Amino acid sequence: VIVDEVDSILIDEARTPLIISGKGEASTKLYEMADFLVSRMKKLVFATTDEKESKDDLDGDYIVDEKARTVTLTARGIKKAEEFFQLENLADLENATISHHINQAMKARGIMKRDIDYVVKDNEVVIVDEFTGRLMPGRRYNEGLHQAIEAKERVEVASESKTLATITFQNFFRLYSKLSGMTGTALTEEEEFGSIYNLDVVEIPTNRPVVRIDQSDVVY
Repeated sequence: VIVDEVDSILIDEARTPLIISGKGEASTKLYEMADFLVSRMKKLVFATTDEKESKDDLDGDYIVDEKARTVTLTARGIKKAEEFFQLENLADLENATISHHINQAMKARGIMKRDIDYVVKDNEVVIVDEFTGRLMPGRRYNEGLHQAIEAKERVEVASESKTLATITFQNFFRLYSKLSGMTGTALTEEEEFGSIYNLDVVEIPTNRPVVRIDQSDVVY
């Protein structure tokens, strides 16, 4: 195999999983119900976990940790969720599905930002590649997050999909007996190519001498 922009694929996206998915169960009304609940909740956004811990009396229903990209319900939020879904205790095992849907709705509203993480095009939620900024039609967030975003954006909530097989880019390309690639920025990653993939990096000189003069840095 010869990989174009090899550092982008083998190093930048090394942990990105490639997933073969099949059709799962039809989507439930729970996505819309959870979104309806969360849209009426007050969110508290913190840039770091330390900032969050310094606030004892939290005036909000759920907390968004921007650095860790996590969401959690406050005691007030749990009470609202229990009243909305008419539950005795949200933490009970039989309420795990409802709890999961609420969590994904909070992620959709608290973490996933329209026109940054995804766009809405032709009534569909399309993921934006975090590395290249390109649209990735056909790819979907897993574990119900995509459906939660669809509910948030008021587009048709598609059927859930289930994962049939998964492999990372790193392990996929290791299956080839001969691996090589090209990129204009391989020398900076030389050590990683050697230790992870056992690949040597060779610099190919330009066809003509480079006319650019690289001056040394000037700091003001």
